[in-house]
Formats: sequence, structure tokens, C-alpha cells
Amino acid sequence: MRPPYLLLDVDGVLIPFPAADGSTPATHTCHDVVPEGRNADNPVTVWLNPEHSRLLLDVISTGLFTPVWCTSWRQDAATLIGPLLGLPDLPYVDLPRLQITTSQPDGYLWKRDHVDGWLGDIPAVWIDDDFSGLDHEWAVERTTKGSATLLIQPDPDLGLVPDHLTLVSAWARQPLTARAA
Repeated sequence: MRPPYLLLDVDGVLIPFPAADGSTPATHTCHDVVPEGRNADNPVTVWLNPEHSRLLLDVISTGLFTPVWCTSWRQDAATLIGPLLGLPDLPYVDLPRLQITTSQPDGYLWKRDHVDGWLGDIPAVWIDDDFSGLDHEWAVERTTKGSATLLIQPDPDLGLVPDHLTLVSAWARQPLTARAA
């Protein structure tokens, strides 16, 4: 049986959003990266927590998950963000490039329809900061239909914290029948 997917977002999860005063958590270090198609003279500044490397590697190394980037960074997550965190080369969900003005144009996360088709009936833990109530209902429905789904929603100003990954690991170690959304 295939292990569940561990879907990882970047913005608001690994890269917290700056506070109103422009500050970021003291735990994060600044990096300039050049996403594909962007001019090297105009890098993007990101803040990453080096501790995320150990935390994510601990979860990945269990073999309980198939980790996959699920972010608007697409392949840049694998080529820019992952290496800065010392993560192995991870595949990514090739999300469409939609013209939207909000992350929830239909009342739920814009990625969800694409992810739902991509997942098929494989169980999943999805870590993203931008779920709505409709996304949580979707996770319950998937679980009810036999594809256990857990959504983890970090505070976008703080990002991923150790308790999130403790919850992920505990969920994965439960028997399939005990997993709940």
C-alpha cells in the first residue's frame, strides 16, 4: 500500500508573512532567491527557519509519507527552497497558473480542485495556511469515503511549528481506520 502524501505549502508555512511592522520571527534567516523566469538582478527575499530542516527530515525519514511540494512556488520549491533547508529533492504538484485575486475565489483554497484530482484516493496530510471551512469539510468527506485526509493550518505570521509535525507523525502512526480529518 502506498504511504499517504505529505503536501507542503511554502508561503505562510515555511516562509511566514511579515508582521505589520515588517518584522519576521527571530527564528528565521534571510535568503535572496531567484525564481524561474525572474531576473537575477531582482531576487525575492525569503525568511526560512533552519530548524524546519531537522523537523521535516525527521518526518520524511520515517518513510510514513511521500512528501510533495504543493505550492505556487511549484518547481522553485524543489530547486530553491528545499536546498536552502537541506531537504532532499522532492516532487511537486504542478499547479495551474490561474488569474485570481484571492486565494479562495470559490470559497475554498484555489489549489483544492487540482489537488483533489491529483491525489485520487491516496490518503494525505496537507499543510497550508489558507484553508477555509469548505476545505475542512472536503477533508472530512474524503476521510468518510476512505481516503483519510488531515489538514494542518499554521498561523501564516508564524508558520510551521514543531507541534504541527508531531500531529502529522501521530496521525500517520494510527491505524487507517482511526485516522480522522
